[in-house]
Amino acid sequence: MERERSFSFKSTRFLFFSFTIFSALFFFCFFSISIMTTVPSNAGVWYSKPLVKFPPKPVNVETLSRFNSTIWENDVKNPVIVDTHLSKREDASGSANISVLDGIQRGGNESEVSSEDTSKNGAVQGNFTNGHGQDIVSNRTSVEKIEVHTDQRLEEKKSTECDVWKGKWVFDESYPLYTNQSCPFIDEGFDCGGNGRLDKDYMKWRWQPQDCDIPRFNASRMLELIRGKRLVFVGDSMNRNQWESMMCLLYGAVKDPKKVYDRHGRKITKEKGNYSFKFVDYKCTVEYYVSHFLVHEGKSRLGRKRVQTLRIDSIDRGSSRWRGADILIFNSAHWWSHTKTKAGVNYYQEGDIVHARLDVMTAFRRALTTWATWVDKYINPGKTRVFFRSLAPSHFREGQWNSGGHCKEATQPLNGTFNFDYPEKSIITEEVIKLMKTQVTFLNITGLTQYRRDGHPSSFGRKTGKAYSSSIQDCSHWCLPGVPDAWNELLYYHLQSTRTKRFRD
Repeated sequence: MERERSFSFKSTRFLFFSFTIFSALFFFCFFSISIMTTVPSNAGVWYSKPLVKFPPKPVNVETLSRFNSTIWENDVKNPVIVDTHLSKREDASGSANISVLDGIQRGGNESEVSSEDTSKNGAVQGNFTNGHGQDIVSNRTSVEKIEVHTDQRLEEKKSTECDVWKGKWVFDESYPLYTNQSCPFIDEGFDCGGNGRLDKDYMKWRWQPQDCDIPRFNASRMLELIRGKRLVFVGDSMNRNQWESMMCLLYGAVKDPKKVYDRHGRKITKEKGNYSFKFVDYKCTVEYYVSHFLVHEGKSRLGRKRVQTLRIDSIDRGSSRWRGADILIFNSAHWWSHTKTKAGVNYYQEGDIVHARLDVMTAFRRALTTWATWVDKYINPGKTRVFFRSLAPSHFREGQWNSGGHCKEATQPLNGTFNFDYPEKSIITEEVIKLMKTQVTFLNITGLTQYRRDGHPSSFGRKTGKAYSSSIQDCSHWCLPGVPDAWNELLYYHLQSTRTKRFRD
């Protein structure tokens, strides 16, 4: 009997021990399989760099618009010098869930925003919303962003800021982004192709920064960016040049042309100065208001006569129209010349005093300070983004516009070894902006535009057969399509990078 009890006891211990070992092995295998199945197979993304691993956690990101899992990367493999043609570039590779689009494509916009995408993801209304499907513009030198699945995290790498104003013009066969036939907003003075200019190369140059890439202008995304907003240009005819360029760029993404119209029924001509075009589907307006000096042009009594004066201590009386805009782009430079300002003799006024003589640069600084004071007082930086575009240089040779100056023979940009003096007006503008309380982005297009002697209307500023002096050429304004499109691509870049920077900060 003792023996049976002993045998039974040992058998029980053996069975218990075996069950314990079997259970441990079973749970170990189950746990291992569970871990393996929860790790995504493409958690690492090859992006022309070593493999990057991301923990599987969602992240909320402030974005410009809510599009699904797309990276916009302008990766110039082989930069080209200014007098060569751009070679075709390869797309960066990535996982099946990432779309990496080449910055240069032939014809049209990069993509269109369907009504289905808009209703699904939500349009950008006022404030820029967050989402897990981000539209990301990558700047290789300032911020690099890689997005994988929506259950994974966005990583950033910060390095030095990119100077987008330092670079070169490259010839790109995929440009222009529109034509004078596709855009109804180009007035006669800028419609060089319609006025008989036959060469086309001036339309095909693209600005390439030296240390980074900027996104190709995407009209659909720009319209989403300004959905429900007011985009307002204020300044002289150079700003009208840029405004018409913006209108043409945006028009390419509009599905129903009848839903874009001026609120006052005006046709665009250089004789009229104020326009407010409504994009019905996006509930936004793109506006232009003429203001040659940004300060008040009026008249004052001088002795027995009333003479035209410029009130450099008083803002333009049309400034009430600028208030409430969401994006403001100012300029003022070309009218600040001795010819336009009566050589400063009995022209500039402060208070009740009309200065007998005042230097034009002194007057310019005082007027710009008046503008800056108005911006600081009336513009809400929490609502409105303010830009000031610098002087766009002219390219008259052997005289000025009224003395036989010409530029018709220029069909190619100046080469990269060209040096020029930085304009005093741009120096003054930068100095005034630095003293402001309101953040103002200085769009310093002067240097890059200096190379583009080929982009002016010259003798193609009027239709063939119209009566005008053949000796007068326009070497100040710009043909459309043309150079102002590059200014707007840089504006587009800044609007996007500003939103990205606010998220990072």
